[in-house]
Amino acid sequence: MMYDVKGCLHRVLNSLPEGVRLVAVSKFHPEEYVMAAYDEGQRIFGESHEQELSRKAAALPADIEWHFIGHLQTNKVKYIAPYINMVEAVDSIRLLREIEKQAARHDRCIDVLLELHIAEETTKYGLTLDECRQLLADGEWRTMAHVRLCGLMMMASNVDDEQQIASEFETAARFFDEVKAQYFADAPYFRERSWGMSDDYPLAVQHGSTMVRVGTAIFGPRVYSN
Repeated sequence: MMYDVKGCLHRVLNSLPEGVRLVAVSKFHPEEYVMAAYDEGQRIFGESHEQELSRKAAALPADIEWHFIGHLQTNKVKYIAPYINMVEAVDSIRLLREIEKQAARHDRCIDVLLELHIAEETTKYGLTLDECRQLLADGEWRTMAHVRLCGLMMMASNVDDEQQIASEFETAARFFDEVKAQYFADAPYFRERSWGMSDDYPLAVQHGSTMVRVGTAIFGPRVYSN
């Protein structure tokens, strides 16, 4: 029997305040689950494996907005560049250059978020705050006509301590304000603060999130893996 995607989706959507968008994380879930959410009006879906994403993008409606939310290897960019709407986890200038190169080949502009590493786990990817400051200060991104920096993303530590999680979200929110004021004050598109997942998105929303990435709370346990 199919998981109650419809009911779960509406529970999540009804809990989000105006101005916060939902990325339904569909990785490791079958296409019929994506379609169940799509039929309820959901249009933004998140994937983190290039082959699975390519398969779904080819099979599912063309107006879906696909976000790549996992660690993206530079050699995979060329496969998703024709259709990806946003790369949420840019963690190096090298990856940004490759997205620019591949987007140019397809005469597209791809939206990106810079990934911050604020959580205490060493296994997480992302730029430290100082590395992000340096990347922006170096200014190479200003020469790129085929990528558009739209904000920041991060993952909080996977802990039970809500105070620690809230503190990490608050650090990200303050850093967003710093970057926005210094580099993007006149850029309305630089607005996204992508933090919060199934276990912590209500807390993330309290700390400025504009985009939450929710999978398990909508689609249930993973159905299969690649």
